[in-house]
Amino acid sequence: MVSHSRWANARVYLLACTVYWGIFLFGYDTGVAGGVITTTAFKTAFDLTHASTAEVNNVSSNVVAVLQGGAFFGALGSAPTSNAIGRKWTLLSFALVFLIGAALQTAAGSGTKGLNMIYVGRVIAGVGIGGISAVAPAYVSECAPKQVRGRITGLFQIWVACGVLVSYFVNYGISLHVHSGPRVWRIPFGIQFIPAGLLAIGVVFCRESPRYLAKAGKTEEALRNLAWYRGTTVEDIDTRQEMAEIEATIIEDAEARAGLGWKEAFFGPGNFIRFVIAIVIFMLQQFCGQNSISYYAPTIFKSIGYSGTTPALLASGVYGVVKVVSTSIFIFFFVEKFGRKWSLFFGGKLQAQPLSSGKRDAETEHPVLLPLALAMGTLFYIVGAIFKTHPPVVNTTGYVAPASRAMAGLIYLYCVAYSFGWGPLPWVYVSDIFPNRTRHYGLAVASASQWLFNFTISKVTPFMETGLGYKLFITFATINILGMATFAYLIPETKGKSLEEMDILFGSISVADRMRDIQKAEQVVDGQAHIERGTPDEKATVSMEEHKA
Repeated sequence: MVSHSRWANARVYLLACTVYWGIFLFGYDTGVAGGVITTTAFKTAFDLTHASTAEVNNVSSNVVAVLQGGAFFGALGSAPTSNAIGRKWTLLSFALVFLIGAALQTAAGSGTKGLNMIYVGRVIAGVGIGGISAVAPAYVSECAPKQVRGRITGLFQIWVACGVLVSYFVNYGISLHVHSGPRVWRIPFGIQFIPAGLLAIGVVFCRESPRYLAKAGKTEEALRNLAWYRGTTVEDIDTRQEMAEIEATIIEDAEARAGLGWKEAFFGPGNFIRFVIAIVIFMLQQFCGQNSISYYAPTIFKSIGYSGTTPALLASGVYGVVKVVSTSIFIFFFVEKFGRKWSLFFGGKLQAQPLSSGKRDAETEHPVLLPLALAMGTLFYIVGAIFKTHPPVVNTTGYVAPASRAMAGLIYLYCVAYSFGWGPLPWVYVSDIFPNRTRHYGLAVASASQWLFNFTISKVTPFMETGLGYKLFITFATINILGMATFAYLIPETKGKSLEEMDILFGSISVADRMRDIQKAEQVVDGQAHIERGTPDEKATVSMEEHKA
């Protein structure tokens, strides 16, 4: 039987902590540019000190957004790559692509030539980040047992938050100790080599996904890897049962969907709705306001009254700490308790209070969530109202007005609400819902759409910040109310279900047909095990019979 010791899933956690160095890059690379572009040294080096607001916004948004543009194409390219060479080697390939982009960013000098070099480097690095962001959660999800899959896959968002946090404090340190010259951007960009190198080296020693191997016809290797990740042996009953479920889905795919190509992937029974969910969930995540703050935190905090680069960067660093702590608390203590659907629903209520459904789920709703929703539901509306009634005043002495501190505190509380739902769970949910045959397509499309919306919001945020003022927060609050909570209420719950049970949940196959396929797969697995334990003569006889058949 599967070991129930506290170390039973240690190897899966080790896998996550290895491949998620790439996700750390996701957070770091998206957060670091927003701080670099606010420094006086950067503006001086690239002739922006006397430029118009529109010109500064254009350069700032380009430096941040071109990474997301490259990531869009990297995410799309990850599907055929991971299908051809596996999750492990695909991650290594995209890590090497990222290192090329990081080298160009770090080597860039000043002037137009240097700025173009940064653009090119961030596009190439974006391709690497996009591929990593699509493959890493699928890789981890395919290796994790269903009992802790949400927690392990949810580590994704913790690593993103850690990357953002480190980027904020790197920029803060630069603002204190480096005041001129190319080191202002070369040090922050150069630090990218550390996590990228750890990913590239570490993934070489990881084992391939059992589900990918089974799909590739390498059943024996798949069973060995599955047993290794579960800390058991290939003879363990639970491990063999799980392997039988995996094989059952492959049998179903071979019988019912072979040769249907991309049309089957997108429009097969129960598939189209999964792609719709994946795209919409990331659209809402990007446009809820959180990523605008994450990417342009120093700019946002300046806009609400934190005058000067250093105070704004320090306020951004505190924001990063809040995000890491709140995300970690949710992932380790609550994600498997509340489930995906209800955490998204109540997370939406915490961010912007929706109308009550009038009905509560006694098994999943926690009594403390409703008063928190009432307290935090109008946070961004309050920020917008304070911004309107107490306009921030630029103060060269570093003094921060009480109204500005209140707005910062409300933004921190909003970050907590986001981290308890819409931050980590879209990645967990999307990693859950796709079947083996279409998972690489599903994760690629989801990740690509995430990066497309990411690109859009990162490009327009500087213009929205200067053009809308307090209306920026009102806009995001309205999206929370009308979109996020309503959408989360409608989607099905996936907590506690294996990846193979998702086809039943979305109507691709009936329970009776699934049980029949599991029994058929168990006979296949048991037959192979009998051959492996038999004598050489018995193995040869079976092999000859199979060849004749």
